[in-house]
Amino acid sequence: MKYVSTRGKADILDFEGVTLAGLARDGGLYVPQSIPVLSEQTICEMAGRSYPEVAFTVIKPFIGGVIDDHALKAMLEETYNETVFRHAAVAPLVQLGSNDWVLELFHGPTLAFKDFALQLLGRLFDHFTAKRGQKLTILGATSGDTGSAAIEACRGRDNITIYMLHPHGRVSEVQRRQMTTVLEPNVVNVAIDGTFDDCQALVKACFNDLSFRDDVSLTAVNSINWARVMAQIVYYFTSATALGAPARKVSYSVPTGNFGDIYAGFIAREMGLPIDKLVVATNSNDILARTLQTGRYARGDVHATISPSMDIQVSSNFERMMFDLSGRNGAAIASSMQAFADCGEIRLAEAELNVARGIFLAEQVTDEVTKKVMAAKFRGSGYVSDPHTAVGLKAAGLLPESGPARVTLSTAHPVKFGAAVVEATRHQPQLPKHMSDLYEREERFVSLPNSVDALQGLVLEGRVQ
Repeated sequence: MKYVSTRGKADILDFEGVTLAGLARDGGLYVPQSIPVLSEQTICEMAGRSYPEVAFTVIKPFIGGVIDDHALKAMLEETYNETVFRHAAVAPLVQLGSNDWVLELFHGPTLAFKDFALQLLGRLFDHFTAKRGQKLTILGATSGDTGSAAIEACRGRDNITIYMLHPHGRVSEVQRRQMTTVLEPNVVNVAIDGTFDDCQALVKACFNDLSFRDDVSLTAVNSINWARVMAQIVYYFTSATALGAPARKVSYSVPTGNFGDIYAGFIAREMGLPIDKLVVATNSNDILARTLQTGRYARGDVHATISPSMDIQVSSNFERMMFDLSGRNGAAIASSMQAFADCGEIRLAEAELNVARGIFLAEQVTDEVTKKVMAAKFRGSGYVSDPHTAVGLKAAGLLPESGPARVTLSTAHPVKFGAAVVEATRHQPQLPKHMSDLYEREERFVSLPNSVDALQGLVLEGRVQ
C-alpha cells in the first residue's frame, strides 16, 4: 500500500512514512493510493469476532506489510482490551428505540472517541522510532478531546516529546485538566490566546516550515495523520456487522467538526460496508452543513458552544473528501486550497456536490435544541448523553425511522461536559474511579500568544534542554 498527497506534489510514501510524516510536504494530506475492498464473505465473518480481530482484518491492507502480522496482532491486542477501554465490547451499542442505537466510543482512558486512534498511534510511534533509532517531536492542536487522548497515548514514551495546543478558556474544565495534570517531562501543554482554528493554523504553519520541521523531527497526532483515520474505520465495521451487515444496511449520524470521524465512515463505505447514509451533525459552527447545502465552503467566525469539540470553522479532513470528489486531481485541490487560504472560500462543482449529497446529509443544531434533546432522552429512557452526542441524536432524525438501522456515534462521556448535562437534565454525571481525583491534581501548562515565532521558540528551547 502506497500513499499520495491530496495536493499531488509530495513524495509517495508507505504506511510507516505517512505515519511519521503526518502532513505531506506540499501541505496536503496523505490518502491511500487505492482503497482496499473487503468481500461480502469477509465482512460476514466479522460478526461475533473480538474488536482486535476485526481491527486486524480492516487495518492490515493499509499497513502494506511494513509491520509483520504477529507484531500487528500484538499491538491491536494491547490497544483494544478491557484494561484500556474498560468495557468488554470496547465499542458497545446501546439501543434507544426500535431502530435507533448509540455507539458508545467513550470507554477509553480519556473518555472520548479519540482514544480509539491515539492509543494505537502511540504504539505505532514506539514501533517505528525503535526501528529507526529516532526521536520525534509531536505537535498537535485540540478543541478538547484530541489533546488528552494524544497525551495519554504518548506520556512517558522515551522517543517522543509532545506539544499540545488548546485555545485558552475554550475547552471544558474536565478536558483541560485531563491534559494539564499530566506532568511527565515529555508532555508540554500550551494554552494559546485564540480559537481552535488559530491553534490548528499554528500547527500547519510549523509543518509547512520545512526547515523547522526537519530540525525538530516533527510529526502529527491530529487527524491530518492518516493513521488516525484508519483506526477509526474499525468501529463502523464492528457496529454494522453486529446489526446484521452486510445483509442489512446501516446509516450513521456523526457529530463532527473536523470531518475526520465521518470521513472514516466514508472509507468504510468505500471498502464495501453497506452504509446507506452518513449524517454530518454540527453545532452552530456549521461550515460542513453549509457546504453540503449550498456547495460553498466558506470560513466563518468561531462561536463558543456547549459542544466545544466541534467549535471549528476550517475542517482539515474535508480536503481528503474534496480530493475524492474531484476524481483525485491533486493539482485541482492544490489550486482550491490556495484560493481558500487567499479569500476564505471555494465552491464545489455541481457534479461533485451531487455525489456528496448522494452519500451525506447534514444538519446544524443550536445549543437550545441540543439541551432539549439531552433532556428528552433522559426523561424518555434515562439515557444521559453529552452535548456532542445530543447533536448527533437530533441530526439522526433526518434519516427515515424504518429501513437501515440508525446509529449515532456517542463521542464523549457526559462527565466531560458535566455543566451542560446538569443544566439540561438536572442529573450530575460522575467521574469514573480512575479519574475520581482529577480536580485535586496539580496542573501545569505554558501560555503563549497566537504567534508562530513564539511556538517555534518554545519547541526549539525544549530541544536544547
